[in-house]
Amino acid sequence: MDSDKNKILNNKFYLYLTEFFAGMSVMAVELGASRLLAPYFSSSQIVWTIIIGTIMIAMALGNIYGGRKADKDPNPDKLYRRILVAAVWIALIPVVGKYIIIGISAVLIFSINTNFLVIAAFVACMVIFVFPLFLLGTVTPSLVKYTVDSLDDSGKIVGMLNAANTIGSIIGTFVPTFISIPAVGTSATFLIFAAILLALCIVYFISGHVKSFGSIAAVIIFILCCIFGYKSNFAFWVRDLVVEDESIYNYLQVSETDDSIILSTNVLFGVQSIYKKGGELSGMCYDYYMAGPYMAGLHEKEKPLDILVLGMGSGTFATQCDRYFDEVNIEGVEIDQKIADLSYKYFELPEDIKITTYDGRAFLQEIPSDKLYDVIVVDAYQDITIPFQMATVEFFTLVKDHLYDDGVMVVNMNMRDDTEGNINEYLSDTISSVFPHVYTADVYGCTNRELFAGKCDIIESFHNNTDLEENDILVAVMEKVDRSLVEYEAGENIMTDDKAPVELLSMKAIDGLISNETSYYKDLYDREGIEGLLNELS
Repeated sequence: MDSDKNKILNNKFYLYLTEFFAGMSVMAVELGASRLLAPYFSSSQIVWTIIIGTIMIAMALGNIYGGRKADKDPNPDKLYRRILVAAVWIALIPVVGKYIIIGISAVLIFSINTNFLVIAAFVACMVIFVFPLFLLGTVTPSLVKYTVDSLDDSGKIVGMLNAANTIGSIIGTFVPTFISIPAVGTSATFLIFAAILLALCIVYFISGHVKSFGSIAAVIIFILCCIFGYKSNFAFWVRDLVVEDESIYNYLQVSETDDSIILSTNVLFGVQSIYKKGGELSGMCYDYYMAGPYMAGLHEKEKPLDILVLGMGSGTFATQCDRYFDEVNIEGVEIDQKIADLSYKYFELPEDIKITTYDGRAFLQEIPSDKLYDVIVVDAYQDITIPFQMATVEFFTLVKDHLYDDGVMVVNMNMRDDTEGNINEYLSDTISSVFPHVYTADVYGCTNRELFAGKCDIIESFHNNTDLEENDILVAVMEKVDRSLVEYEAGENIMTDDKAPVELLSMKAIDGLISNETSYYKDLYDREGIEGLLNELS
């Protein structure tokens, strides 16, 4: 069909509109991809690199294919059919995407031993996102063919098309991040932009009086996707979640057991916060944090200790301190406002404990230089990796500057790894270049390692103050910490603002953890095959 036969294309406005919405949808899908993958693979720089790389591959191939097709068969109908298929595919992502991710992960976890998250994220991206974005990549070269009538105005026309695409991309960047994903979620965001592309195609075919049974089928599939995909759970194998939500920064999952309420920002592994309904200690790494106040002279000082928690989460440590210590003032910094809201609503964080919604490092830079603390706890994680800006010499120097001379910094190192050059080694070496006294303690029954650093001898103060403790529960926990404490021997793996490879180091550690956790099932699969594995899991 010649473009003149469809009146809607005569003034070229609809072609510019098509370019605009195609650019907007590409960026929206890219941002949606990061949120779809984040609960399973994190949203680290590595995962973003994979997303951007695969999308650029898709767009490049689409540009080549679209240009060739436009030269051989300059029929706008075929372009809009491609956009129609892309719209349906994008609508299907909320329905089937999570199953594809888990299926790919299940296959790869038994076939690869290193770089599992990287490879699984890359394969998932290729399978889920490359095809629809390849189709959208055909839009620009095709529209150039349909809009350029002569060489006299070709530069102007191409410039207008690129401007429309760029403006659409800008809007497609901001709307998902600041409006649709926080307001209605990732699944609905995919459906919204699929609907835009679908409407674009339907208007085109109706205006040209083109019979398109594909459009009818696409509308039916889209309606089914809205029914089955809108409230799609990322952790679809988990039942009775108290909360499953998304914020600008995180996937949020609150679950409840008979004795605990748990916050997680990743569906596959990890507990970010826990609240014990009976008032007891957590039995996890948060109990070890409580050695910090003793090291800072909890029972010897005449004033209450001032404690700052960077990476407050839902306040497990703060709640425990409030419950077990009388002489402390606690405040927290948490970058995610939705997590802060959850802490008061579900995790019984006392109302008098203030949470500032801010980045931890920026908070320290903003407060007065003479604002000092007895204990600063650093427990900031971006999904499963440490934000690089909170893992460097410059950051730990800033922490040191806001500690009293006898103050203590407590750092939660989430992934214990005994291989040479691991993430904890880098962190410990970096901290040792700033603080003269550094000790570590491995948390019993967990993969966490806690680091305690001070300007003066914190161990002597720890022993002096624990000897004064009368609470049997706290005494038992501090004895456990004492048995684990080791003075750290510093190396030369120093991270700075210029060079801090935390994502690569964290991925390496996670690979080790995944390998250890799945070794039993891999051995079972090798011995008894898929039947033995299914019998074990059932």
